[in-house]
Amino acid sequence: MQTDHSEDIAEKALWISLSNISGIGPQTFCQLLKTFGSPTNIYAASLKQLKEVVSDKIAAEITLGIDDEALTDSLHWLSQANNHLITLADPYYPKTLLEISDPPPLLYAKGNLALLNQPSIAIVGSRNASVQGGKNAEAFAHGLCAYGLCIVSGMALGIDGAAHRGALKANGATIAVVGTGLDIVYPAKHRDLAHQIVEHGLIISEFSLGTPSKPQNFPKRNRIISGLSLGCLVVEANLQSGSQITARLAAEQGREVFAIPGSIHSPMSKGCHQLIKQGAKLVDCLQDIVEDLGLNKLGLNNLGLNSLDLNNDASSVTDPTDNNIAPNHPLLNLMGYEPIALENLVRLSSLTVSEVSSMLMLLELEGSVASLAGGQYQKIV
Repeated sequence: MQTDHSEDIAEKALWISLSNISGIGPQTFCQLLKTFGSPTNIYAASLKQLKEVVSDKIAAEITLGIDDEALTDSLHWLSQANNHLITLADPYYPKTLLEISDPPPLLYAKGNLALLNQPSIAIVGSRNASVQGGKNAEAFAHGLCAYGLCIVSGMALGIDGAAHRGALKANGATIAVVGTGLDIVYPAKHRDLAHQIVEHGLIISEFSLGTPSKPQNFPKRNRIISGLSLGCLVVEANLQSGSQITARLAAEQGREVFAIPGSIHSPMSKGCHQLIKQGAKLVDCLQDIVEDLGLNKLGLNNLGLNSLDLNNDASSVTDPTDNNIAPNHPLLNLMGYEPIALENLVRLSSLTVSEVSSMLMLLELEGSVASLAGGQYQKIV
C-alpha cells in the first residue's frame, strides 16, 4: 500500500525537526531510534522516558514538539522537483552506510537516488592539485566508470572536481558528498559542475539547509564518502589533509585504500607515500584497482555492475598512465617528471630563451607540458 504524500511529508518533518535539535548527532539520533522505533514514537515519549536515553536538555526540547515555522523552508525545498530527503527508514538509503559505526540518520539529496546503491569508488585528493594530479584523477575516474563504478568525491577544488568531471565525460555516474546545506554551492567556482552533477548524478549532504561551509563539517562528511564506496583512491595529498582522514576512515570501515605515488620532493605526494607505508595499495595503472576489486569480465555480474557500458573488454579501457607524448621531442627528452625552470631548459638544450619559450608554448597548447608558478614547467604523462 502506497503511503499518502502528506503523511510522508509529515513523517519527514519529524526527522528534520529531530536532526535540528542541538546535541542530537548521528549516534544520539540512532540511539533514540533503537529505543523508540520511529520519530513519531520519539515525540510521543514522556519526559521521563526520554531522560533515560538523552540529556535533560535534549529531552525537554523534544517534549516541546516540532516548530512548524522553523521547518517551512525545508518543506518548501522538498516540494521541488528532484529534491529528496532519504532517512534510515527509506528503501533508497544506501546499504553500505548501514555498515559504518555512525551512519547519518538522514540525507538531503538532489538527483538520481538509484546511484546510492550502485557499487562505487571514492577518489579524493588535494585541493591544490598539480596539473598532472588533476589529469590522473580525471583519467582514473573515466576509466573506472567503464567498469560500472560510480565515482564518489567531495566536489572540492582540485582532485575532487577532476574526479567528478572524469565521470561526467565518461557518461558515467558520480555522487558528490558536500559539507554544506544543499541550498548552498561550495565552492562557488563549482556552480556549473554542481548543476551537471545534479543533472547526470547525485549530490547529497547530511547537513540541514542553510548550513554554511564550516571547517569542522568537511572532515565529518568524509566518513560518508568512504562509507558509500568499495574502496578509496587517494591521488595527491599532504601529510595533514582531509584526504588522509578519508583514507583512514575507509580503512576503519573495511574498505580498500589505494594511493598513487609521486615525486619524493613534492609535498603533495607525501600523504600518498605515508598511506602506502601504512598498507595502502600502490597504484600506477588502472589495472591495479581493477584486479584488487575483482572488476574483471566475470566479476562484473558478481558485483552487480550492470548499469553502465560494460560491453567493452577490459583491454579496451584507456589506462590513465599510458604515455601519449611524442618521445622524440628535444625538450620533452630533457624534462623528467619534476618541475624544471626555463633557464635550466635553456642551459640543457643549448637553445636560446626565445626558442625554448616558443617550443614550450606549443607543447603547452598540445597538452604535453604544464606551466607552473615561478617560471617552471612540467611534463604531463
